[in-house]
Amino acid sequence: MKSIRRASGVALLGLALALAGCGGGGGSSSSGPVVIGPTPTPSPSPTPTASTCGLSARQDWALVQMREWYLFPETLPGVLNKASYGSLEAYVDALTATARAQGRDRYFTYLTSIAAENAYYQSGETAGFGIRLGFDDATLTLTVPEVFENSPADAAGIQRGARILGVGTSTGNVRTISAILNQSGTDGLIEALGPDTAGTARVLRIADAGGGERLVTLTKAVFDLEPVSPRYGARIIEEADGRKVGYINLRTFIYAADPQLRQAFADFRAQGVDELIVDLRYNGGGLLAIAQLLGDLLGANRRPSDIFAQLVFRPEKASENESYPFRAQPEAVGARRIAFIGFEGTASASELVINAFVPYLHADVALIGANTYGKPVGQIAIDRPECDDRLRIIAFATSNAAGQGAYYSGLAPVMERSCQASDDLAWPLGDPRENSVKTALDFLAGRACSPIPGALGGIRAQSATKAAPRLLTPERPANARQIEVPGAY
Repeated sequence: MKSIRRASGVALLGLALALAGCGGGGGSSSSGPVVIGPTPTPSPSPTPTASTCGLSARQDWALVQMREWYLFPETLPGVLNKASYGSLEAYVDALTATARAQGRDRYFTYLTSIAAENAYYQSGETAGFGIRLGFDDATLTLTVPEVFENSPADAAGIQRGARILGVGTSTGNVRTISAILNQSGTDGLIEALGPDTAGTARVLRIADAGGGERLVTLTKAVFDLEPVSPRYGARIIEEADGRKVGYINLRTFIYAADPQLRQAFADFRAQGVDELIVDLRYNGGGLLAIAQLLGDLLGANRRPSDIFAQLVFRPEKASENESYPFRAQPEAVGARRIAFIGFEGTASASELVINAFVPYLHADVALIGANTYGKPVGQIAIDRPECDDRLRIIAFATSNAAGQGAYYSGLAPVMERSCQASDDLAWPLGDPRENSVKTALDFLAGRACSPIPGALGGIRAQSATKAAPRLLTPERPANARQIEVPGAY
């Protein structure tokens, strides 16, 4: 049985569709995606065998799905010797090499584990130290832009703005960041931090944000990532002129964000907020159901006929094209002006939400910070349960109500307003003194700002504008958490 799910950018859409009479549900709990149409009773998964889950059989299966659904079929190789590839991941990467060279599929098509991905999307369950890392190519420094609650790093007292000076497996072999870089570059730095498995321990030499150095032993553990931080994720900022501005920081679009977003917007609504700062600076994407919820909560003044997003498949799959209208939500506010904070880590569903408001608010919606990643495409996810294989295939393009999409070089060129700002590690996220938040407040108040330079090329825009250190991410992410929570370890 073939199960197909759609996804925005690199993440599950909250809406699943049963195709070809086969199962379309997602996840293993009752809080999984809404299924359009009847849901058949799932059949027991067969026991894996060499014939069903051997590498050759899995490669054949992946090729069939790619030829049927891939958004750029003309880029697929006519002949590819599958025996030349020692893993299914390497084979899929070879299939997408041409589109990747064209900048249209930067490892957006990939293989992952059904079980692991479902666990992440339900609650943000992940194994790690609980820190986000940024790397400055100019100074060769490794910084901590964010620490996640209830994680090993949080328990160790590490805070935003700290620097990692060295990494080792024991106190006796801690190597400096420069030594690691000199030997093996940033790939070696990622490797030095260890695999994303519970129990992996590393000794870090930390320069705390408040001053002083120390050695800290951190052991990676499984914890639930809070999509809206209880410390700074939602607040109301009162300006000197008496205006109230709502601030919301969303880390990732997962199911657990639903009640948190609703509560935050209920508070905004109760206090008459109609100007908002939506901080997506590190948000690499996630569930379209949550992306649309965020759009709905910002759009109480949208009509039922107003389109939030459009999905367009390749011509022979045009029957799958869909438009998603804004939906009424009891907690929604009618936003007059919105300042979206975004940087190179802002991708996929985050970009979709920002782009959705351009046709309606025009110059009253702005991108604050730097250019975004540039991911105007979406996926379906095809499952092979007996092998725990989920193949995420770029299968459709996304656009707003005006048909604006194809922002492969980031959103800055398509925005009518933008304001350049830095990710100011000297202040907590959500603090009105932090440069990006301060610049967002300036935009909302009608004060002047410097626009983000033109199309600099998505992920390259960050270093080109010196807006902030880039998030430390592998070139080829291995799972949903690495893609949608970029820089997390």
